[in-house]
Amino acid sequence: MWHNRVPQGKKSAREQFGGFPAWARCATTPAVADVFTKQQRSQVMAAIRSTGNRATELRLAAILRAHGITGWRRRQTLPGKPDFVFRRQRLAVFVDGCFWHGCPRHLRMPRSNHPYWKRKIARNIRRDRAINHLLKKGGWQVLRVWEHALRSPELVARRIASKLAIERDCKRDCKLAPKGA
Repeated sequence: MWHNRVPQGKKSAREQFGGFPAWARCATTPAVADVFTKQQRSQVMAAIRSTGNRATELRLAAILRAHGITGWRRRQTLPGKPDFVFRRQRLAVFVDGCFWHGCPRHLRMPRSNHPYWKRKIARNIRRDRAINHLLKKGGWQVLRVWEHALRSPELVARRIASKLAIERDCKRDCKLAPKGA
C-alpha cells in the first residue's frame, strides 16, 4: 500500500527504534514513566505560555465589524492584557472563557484533582477582580463578556455600544455625578 511505503534510504519507525514489544501494542498497557521528575515537569509546563483565546476574540471582532463598532485595537499593553481596547473612550473589553474564569452558569469543575482546579479558578477570579480594580483606578472602564454571550451577537454589540455611547455622551455634555449622589 502507498501509505506504508518508507522513502528510499529512510528507516521505518519500527526499524529505527528496534521494533515494538508485544506489551506496547496491547490496549491495557500501563502508563509510560515520565522522563522528568515531578518538579521538572512542573517547570516545563509552567514555561509554556498560552497564545490567547483566539477563536473567541475573532468571534467578537466579527461581531464588532458586523455592527459597525469601530475604534478598537487588539494586543495593547495594559494591565491584564485586554482582548479589545477602545483607547479614545478608555474602555477595556475582556472575553472571559466560561471554564477558566469561573462562569456561574457554565463552570463544570473537573472531578479529577478537584482541589487543584478549585484553587486555580478561584485564583483566576481574584486576578480578574484585581485587574478590574487596577484599570478603573487608572481611569479605564472595564467590560467583561462571557464566552457563552457571544452566541447572542446583538446583545454583545448592544452592551459594548451602550458603554461607548455613555462614555461619549458624558465626555461631551454631562458632568459625572459623584458616587452615592
